[in-house]
Amino acid sequence: MTDRLVWLPFEPTELVDERGGPPEDLRYEVVDPTRDVPDSVSEVRFYVPPYQVGPQVAEVLPRMTSLEVVQTLTAGVDNLRGHVPDGVLLCNGRGIHDTSTAELAVTLVLASLRGVPGFVRDQDRHTWRPGWHPALADRQVLIVGYGAVGEAVERRLLPFEVDVVRVARSARGGVYGIEELPRLLPGADVVVLVVPLTEATRGLVDAAFLAAMKDGALLVNVARGAVVDTDAVVAELHSGRLHYATDVTDPEPLPATHPLWHAPNLLVSPHVGGASSAMWPRAHRLVHDQLRRYAAGEELVNVMTGDY
Repeated sequence: MTDRLVWLPFEPTELVDERGGPPEDLRYEVVDPTRDVPDSVSEVRFYVPPYQVGPQVAEVLPRMTSLEVVQTLTAGVDNLRGHVPDGVLLCNGRGIHDTSTAELAVTLVLASLRGVPGFVRDQDRHTWRPGWHPALADRQVLIVGYGAVGEAVERRLLPFEVDVVRVARSARGGVYGIEELPRLLPGADVVVLVVPLTEATRGLVDAAFLAAMKDGALLVNVARGAVVDTDAVVAELHSGRLHYATDVTDPEPLPATHPLWHAPNLLVSPHVGGASSAMWPRAHRLVHDQLRRYAAGEELVNVMTGDY
């Protein structure tokens, strides 16, 4: 069936690899529907939304009356949750960002513990100010959200001689359920957030969560900004008790006048967890694989079901 239309956010030639190009029995158009919606919108069967676009990526969905599959380039699908029509498969980008996000998580941990932000400021001032900083070695790291990204974070942390404690939505072998957090938080030196944003995780890190963390602990957020109660974390940072390193904020982008900017013990990166040279090869490989499966009538991977 050559009439099955696929909308891609990049040229189909980007999908060419050692296995060849994308399936020839599909039809392709390069479209960013947040800028322009072609008349072919009603013919789209397989839709790959553009990367790093906000909730407006969902606005075109009601017009896609032939839609069968939505394949995101993001691991999180909060921009599309509730907007995908019944009967349409929603597949996330699991595997695309594991490497990049895990690298950044470890970077934020090490930079915060070893005082790198202070070194950069001293360099700008031409100031030589040596001192002692905590090491990552011998610390307990609590990973909250032990999925694919959480596993990738752990693989990179273990060579630093740390004790990793794993938490996921549901308990399984070697992994605690999220209901165990109040008991686990007091023992953690570093808490890394990699949970998806759902109604269950929105505001998960509230005043009670922060109060349960030990004095001097570091919270690292590479999940979503709304997982953390921003007002609560600002208050805790001003108390001087905790440190916070985050790649995501609520609101985002963070306004220049927002009080979070003025909080002590803070390191902020501008939502760049997945934005590295490692992303696109993995994105192209996943989309290629999914299109091959789709064209052949095979079962797709990364299908989101239930409370995603």
